[in-house]
Amino acid sequence: MQGSVTREIEEHLRAAFAPTHLEVVDDSESHRGHAGFQEGGESHFNVAIRAAAFKGMTRLARHRAVHAALGPDLIGRIHALALDIDA
Repeated sequence: MQGSVTREIEEHLRAAFAPTHLEVVDDSESHRGHAGFQEGGESHFNVAIRAAAFKGMTRLARHRAVHAALGPDLIGRIHALALDIDA
């Protein structure tokens, strides 16, 4: 079952970008013993997203747009967020 942070990430990104592809993977377990790891996961995520909204944006602008869509509260609960973003 997906955790609440995973669901929140998906909900925020779907609402903001209407992606044609979205995959949110909780990769926390592979970081056990590393900084930011928390028991129960939901600290390290890999996100792959494809959306027309990103067309013409620089890599930095895409990352900023995703962070803005997630918002400071949600970003504050995530230790690591790897992004694979394309139009």
